[in-house]
Amino acid sequence: METPSFFARIGLALVAPFRLLFDGDFARAVAGIGSDAPRALDSKADEPRPAPTAPSVTESEPDHASALQLLAILQREGRFVDFLREDVAGFSDAEVGAAARVVHQGCARALDQHVQMAAIRTEGEGDSVELPQGFDAARVRVTGHVVGDPPFRGKLAHHGWEATRVSLPILATGHDPAIVAPAEVEL
Repeated sequence: METPSFFARIGLALVAPFRLLFDGDFARAVAGIGSDAPRALDSKADEPRPAPTAPSVTESEPDHASALQLLAILQREGRFVDFLREDVAGFSDAEVGAAARVVHQGCARALDQHVQMAAIRTEGEGDSVELPQGFDAARVRVTGHVVGDPPFRGKLAHHGWEATRVSLPILATGHDPAIVAPAEVEL
C-alpha cells in the first residue's frame, strides 16, 4: 500500500478522532496497531499465542446515529464532508489553506459547542515523561523502540484527547441519521 498524500493525511487526521470516539471496533483496531512490534523485540516472541475465543454474547450492529449526527453538525457548520470529498490535487497550497481555514473555524465552533475535550497528559509535547508499571494502555500509546517492562521513559509526542462531555441534540422521531447533509435545490 502506498503512502497517502499530504492532503489525504490531513483528511484522515480530521476524521480519525471522531471515528475513534464513536466506533468502538475502529478504536480497538487502532489501539492494536503496533502491538505486535514490542513482542517481536521481546524474547517471548517465539512463544505460541493463545487462540482467540469467540465472544460469549451475541454482538449486534453498532448504533452509528451519534457519529453520523456529529458528522452532520460538522458538515453544517464547517462543510467538513464537502472539504474531504473535494479533490484538492489541482488546487494551490494557498487555495487549500484558505479553504482549510474556513472548514477549521466552523468545525472547531461545532466541536466546542457539542463535545468538551481535555488533554490526557498535561505535560508539553517534547517533555520527558515516565510511564509506571500498570499504566493505562488505552490512555497512553507507547511507540518507538519498546523493549522490556515498565516503567518506560520517553518524550511526549502528543498529549492525547479525551471527551469529557458530549451533548448532541436529541434526534427527532423519524429522522434518518444517515442523511448527513440533504441535497439542496434553490428556487
